[in-house]
Amino acid sequence: MSGLYIGLMSGTSLDGVDGVLADFSAAQPRVLLHAHQPFDPALRAELLALNSSGTDEIHRAALAGNRLARAYAAVVKQLLEETGTAPESVNAIGAHGQTVRHRPGEFDGTGYTVQLNQPALLAESCGIDVVADFRSRDVAAGGQGAPLVPAFHRGVFGEAGSTVAVLNIGGIANLSVLHADGSTTGFDCGPGNALMDYWCQQHTGQPYDADGAWAAQGHVHDALLSALLDEPFLHRRPPKSTGRDLFNPAWLAAKLEPYRTVPAVEVQATLAAFTARACAQDVIRHAGDAVRLLVCGGGALNKHLMAGIGHALPDIAVTPTDAHGLPPLQVEACAFAWLAKQAVQCLPGNLPAVTGARGARVLGAIYPA
Repeated sequence: MSGLYIGLMSGTSLDGVDGVLADFSAAQPRVLLHAHQPFDPALRAELLALNSSGTDEIHRAALAGNRLARAYAAVVKQLLEETGTAPESVNAIGAHGQTVRHRPGEFDGTGYTVQLNQPALLAESCGIDVVADFRSRDVAAGGQGAPLVPAFHRGVFGEAGSTVAVLNIGGIANLSVLHADGSTTGFDCGPGNALMDYWCQQHTGQPYDADGAWAAQGHVHDALLSALLDEPFLHRRPPKSTGRDLFNPAWLAAKLEPYRTVPAVEVQATLAAFTARACAQDVIRHAGDAVRLLVCGGGALNKHLMAGIGHALPDIAVTPTDAHGLPPLQVEACAFAWLAKQAVQCLPGNLPAVTGARGARVLGAIYPA
């Protein structure tokens, strides 16, 4: 068996598919190639719409899953062709799918998590085994099903005798704390880019605020920031996870109702400050002894946001993950390649201390090629 796996990630930001071809034959994973393909606007709009209940959504979700699998297959094809890798050389593809609902522990005591995907179609298209549906096994064991990356973060970024924090800022932000004693904790902090992206799209027509340049033009509205930070989720003790089920346009509209006269640019500045403060206060609460905070995900490329996090954490070095082995946009895709490897080898992928599950579990369902 070779050490080659492919990881595919399409996150809450809905910006497209990130894929990596990774070699796990050595102690540290080596990314042979990273590829990104944006979603076409119609697919992005449909995936966003399917985050809420709507007409004929079962039919629409099935077709969106097919389209997503074809988008995944296009990234796999690019990875294989540009590296000259034969499909039979790759052990498996880890395909996360697109989260459209995430309600662990709710309603009946078990709850559910839903990732749109069509892994059978992906396996058929690529001729490679596919591992998918990573979160539901952890939820079945009483866990949050998220975040699943802290175990991978420990292997890649952990430092013996030092506490290191890893902050992934996608649509939602999650924090991994790699404690000096070798233990690992982690949880979702709250919104990452999702609210900023939504507001930017509504008011500028751009899908995101590049470098935070628009936010940097505005002043933070202190009363609005306080109202945003009052959200109860931010003050819950871990384990905890969240998504667009909570941090969505309706949530933001309710928060903005008393502040309807605040200019759009000030709202954007305040949303950036909100993400920065929510993340920073969790680092202070749960990783106060960290020697550094490593940031990955699309938020690591937002200079204004990174400056805000650094300002809120003056005693901790805040840097992107580039200098520590993996560029920010490769980390999550590589994590799902690793999770596929764990599944193929029948090894656990979750950390009960992170998700709250009753124990370690092998995650994912395997679809043979």
